[in-house]
Order: sequence, then structure tokens, then C-alpha cells
Amino acid sequence: MRFLGFAVVTGAAMLLGACGGGGDAPATDAPATDAPAMEAPATDAAPAAGAAQAVTGTIHEVKMVGDEKGYYYEPTEITIKAGDGIKFVMISGGPHNVAFDATLLPADVKAQLEANMPNQASALMGPMMLNAGEDYTLSFAGIAPGTYEFFCTPHLAMGMKGKVTVTE
Repeated sequence: MRFLGFAVVTGAAMLLGACGGGGDAPATDAPATDAPAMEAPATDAAPAAGAAQAVTGTIHEVKMVGDEKGYYYEPTEITIKAGDGIKFVMISGGPHNVAFDATLLPADVKAQLEANMPNQASALMGPMMLNAGEDYTLSFAGIAPGTYEFFCTPHLAMGMKGKVTVTE
């Protein structure tokens, strides 16, 4: 009896598998030739909102430090122009990263920062840097003027926070 049940189940599975092909068109690996050609995007058009934008101005350096004084960014506060970038450099006391609290950001700034942050560990959180000399560059192109707080995820409880003020 068990053998018959197994044979019926196996036969049904084979029958269902055979019926899955559908259509009379022959299978082919060749690409479709009648598809419309895609036009290249205009190169002088402004990037779409939320699309990654490269640094167009100065790249400023912020050091990430952990030493006998504590855990901190150096400088703790920085003023840059829209289009500039910040290169966060791991100096000591890692691991370090740079992250932003989504609840403290306007929606448009949040979307643009997410787009401009490569290799995110999670939303609005840059990758962990473990070794001295590692760096992470963040573009502030397309970011509206304002002051934005950032922090180091592993050392937030120890006060490792900073602020960037973006001007026009």
C-alpha cells in the first residue's frame, strides 16, 4: 500500500512538472532582436532626487579617535559647503563608523544621505573601520543646507558624536 501511494505521488509530481512548460514557442537563448533601443540618459541633466551624487567640492578630513581622552571625532563640529565631502579617517580605538539618526533628518536629506553613503552596514550607517588608516568618504552633494548630527555606533554611549553644518 505504501508503495502504491509513493508511486501515485511521484507520478503526479512528474505530470505536474511536465505541464509547467506552457506555450508553443520554442525555447531559445538568443536575445530578442525586435526590442526597442534604450536611449542613453542626458549627461547634463541634474541627478534624480535620492540618486547618489559625487563630491563636487572640497573633501574635508575628520579623524575618528579613541584614546586616553575618550572616543571622539576631531573636529567634533565642521562646516562645509553643499557638494563638499567628508573623509572620515580611523586613527585609533576602533572599531569606528559614521551614522545618522533618521528621526533627526528631514525626509529629503535622509534619502540623499542614504544614496550618497556607499557600502552601508545598514540604513544611514557607514561600514565599520577596524584598522588605523582606513577611511570612508561621504558626499554632501545634493544635501540641503542645515546642521546634521552624526555618531559612531559602537561608541555612542561613550559620547562619540559630531555635527556637520552644510551651507550653500
